[in-house]
Amino acid sequence: MTAPLRVVLADDHPMFREGLRFALSRVPDVVVVGEAGTGTEALRLARELDPDLVVMDLAMPELGGLAATRQLAEEGSRARVLVLTMSEDDESVFAALRAGAGGYLVKGADPDQVVSAVRAVAQGHAVFGPDLAARMLTFFAEPQSRRLEPLPGLSAREHEVLALLADGLSNAEIGGVLFISPITVRNHVSSIFAKLQVSNRRQAMLRVRGERRDQ
Repeated sequence: MTAPLRVVLADDHPMFREGLRFALSRVPDVVVVGEAGTGTEALRLARELDPDLVVMDLAMPELGGLAATRQLAEEGSRARVLVLTMSEDDESVFAALRAGAGGYLVKGADPDQVVSAVRAVAQGHAVFGPDLAARMLTFFAEPQSRRLEPLPGLSAREHEVLALLADGLSNAEIGGVLFISPITVRNHVSSIFAKLQVSNRRQAMLRVRGERRDQ
């Protein structure tokens, strides 16, 4: 029998935590093992309880959710982070991704969507609300792909993948934005490396930046 996913809830509003805990309590393969009202407490619980996932609000006292997410990533915590917050501006979404979040939902999302995101992010997938994903694709892929047109031999999809790669997204995060599997992303990345005659992500990013400076 598979062990249930162990989740820590981090939000400074007790009523919201209660509602989220109730929604997750109805799911047999998820168990809430701790609750935090500050980013500092979220870090402490993540260290002590070793959960699979932290559901993290961004706006919390003492230490914000963004800083807490970044610190967990820097410490090498195995806990994945699903941001669940009121902020839906592009800056907050991209900052959370850079900090190491594996998913981002806006409060008010359907409970079934939250449960699905909890499972998916805990298992290593990237998850974003439909509106956020569409905006990310527009923000990252379309303008970047137009600027990357001089790179020879790349397909339209490879331009999109390369643009997201150049902005520092992981394969899982790229898959979440483009609605393709991490395996498909990996295949695209391998093809891009071969076509650009580079051997790693850093070289590909340097190649992209060089092309941008030349334009």
